[in-house]
Amino acid sequence: MMNRVVLVGRLTKDPELRYTPAGVAVATFTLAVNRTFTNQQGEREADFINCVVWRKPAENVANFLKKGSMAGVDGRVQTRNYEGNDGKRVYVTEIVAESVQFLEPRNSNGGGGNNNYQGGNNNNNYNNGGNNFGQAPTNNGGFGQDQQQSQNQNYQSTNNDPFASDGKPIDISDDDLPF
Repeated sequence: MMNRVVLVGRLTKDPELRYTPAGVAVATFTLAVNRTFTNQQGEREADFINCVVWRKPAENVANFLKKGSMAGVDGRVQTRNYEGNDGKRVYVTEIVAESVQFLEPRNSNGGGGNNNYQGGNNNNNYNNGGNNFGQAPTNNGGFGQDQQQSQNQNYQSTNNDPFASDGKPIDISDDDLPF
């Protein structure tokens, strides 16, 4: 038998962290998961799925996820029942998460599209600090050295990627393909 669930969605509210009498952490949260199809009005509906995570991952979920955060959950479906305050039997179906993946950077606002993550500097301006890498040495007695250093400091890389698209279609025959 197999009981496996993989979900990706957004939290509908901040996770609730509690501890059992034995001191074991347990966090509960609800994940809004979009359906892959639209209804008759052309609107996309969502399912709201209750999730439970235990121990250290529960503390991580409570510390790093909040309402609107996107998360991936890998776990199993579990059903349980208990007697409510009114004496009626209450049935609960929930996902017991074995793994929760945080799918947005920590400083993101959630809610989609507000990704403020700035990882690294992606501009392609390189300054080789006046070193003449890849150039033939010159013996000009210092004449023109200031001009050469100035050129090296203003060096900008050019795109020498042979696979970069220049907007033209690629001419490959079927005989050139390995499959």
